Amino acid sequence: MKANSYQKYYGITTFGESHGAAVGVVIEDVKPGIKFPKGKIEQLLAERRPGKKFFSSARNEADKIHILSGIFEGKTTGMPICLIVYNEDFNNADYENLRNVFRPGHADLSFFQKFKIYDHRGGGRASGRETIARVAASGLVEEILQNVIIMIYPEQIGKMRLKKFQPEFQNELFWFDKKTYPELVQYLSKIQKEGDSVGGKVKVKISNLPAGLGDPVFEKLDADLAKALVSIGAVKGIEFGSGFSLAKMIGSEANDQISEKGFLSNHNGGILGGISNGNVIEFSFVVKPTSSISKKQKTIDNTGKEREITISGRHDVCIIPRLIPVAKAMIKLVLADAYAHQKLIVGEHKNLTELREALDKIDEDILIALKRRMEISTLIGKWKKKNKIQVSDKIREKELIATLEQKASNWNLSKELVNKIWKLILNESKEQQ
Repeated sequence: MKANSYQKYYGITTFGESHGAAVGVVIEDVKPGIKFPKGKIEQLLAERRPGKKFFSSARNEADKIHILSGIFEGKTTGMPICLIVYNEDFNNADYENLRNVFRPGHADLSFFQKFKIYDHRGGGRASGRETIARVAASGLVEEILQNVIIMIYPEQIGKMRLKKFQPEFQNELFWFDKKTYPELVQYLSKIQKEGDSVGGKVKVKISNLPAGLGDPVFEKLDADLAKALVSIGAVKGIEFGSGFSLAKMIGSEANDQISEKGFLSNHNGGILGGISNGNVIEFSFVVKPTSSISKKQKTIDNTGKEREITISGRHDVCIIPRLIPVAKAMIKLVLADAYAHQKLIVGEHKNLTELREALDKIDEDILIALKRRMEISTLIGKWKKKNKIQVSDKIREKELIATLEQKASNWNLSKELVNKIWKLILNESKEQQ
């Protein structure tokens, strides 16, 4: 499983750790001849950097991107683009006292349980610094998204709730409520002095998005958005439209009735059956409090012995304002992917190059599926040998071929071709076993 890749129609693979040499991303399936938006990407990276009020991580990184491949004379070549950002301002000695202790709220313990090893220096791959790669990749999809508008802001930070939505009121907390802003600053200052942290709830509204994006089963647009957002370390929940409030509604209330002018409500958040319906897409997600706090906490070390821990240094009181650019980046990647998929469905290709790119992507998906099938076949072979079961099963093979031929007939494919392909695959699978 390629667990470090977001690889569908617009593919990216990220790499690097918090205290390693660098973090970076490899971006595939980018059209040639596009002006590379280096300035735009570095502007996006600047939005997620620490150093502002209440966001006081001790690291002070420039986050300048370095291009290793895929760009020539300022334009994309069509080849894989590799971008890296060097880690320059970190001190491993600051984490030496945490070498054998699991920090509460962090991924230390779960990493250790899974891999039997973990990077105590800032969390390694589980660090928020990993998100640099996601933000950098999102800078290349502006052409695909065109006029789509993504409005994203906190509607709750800790106990504070947004009372009046005023997007014209700009500030570093993205708190669009001028009247309650001073109270929020005072509240966060108090939390900071106490050595603690808070989380909150973030609202997203996506407008100018066409109907028809997403698929009805495993590639639902809301499912893809949910996975993309929950893949961000601090995000612990998401709800679309009226979300959990739908539980207390009756059908006549929850259904978004339709008039000649459009939908009369948006309880489903602009997505029905996994497909965008032309309404504004609305959802909210929950962000947990920043895990690193200076208050004394109970934990265990890597021998299972109980310990008390105090995490020294400067920490973000609330991670939401730094997380917002990351969330926006993931939303962009999901939407760009959905656009590319829809283009395949409707045959919306301008020239031979685009048609070939679409075909190449389908071929790649076939190869990925074939690789996974071979891996499973190998596991089946090992299981059969362990349990002394004959590898070849002629009856099951005949049933499989017959089923596939029937499906081929339903989909207007050549039964002879399908028969030939699967016999080759089955023979190869036996060799793997």
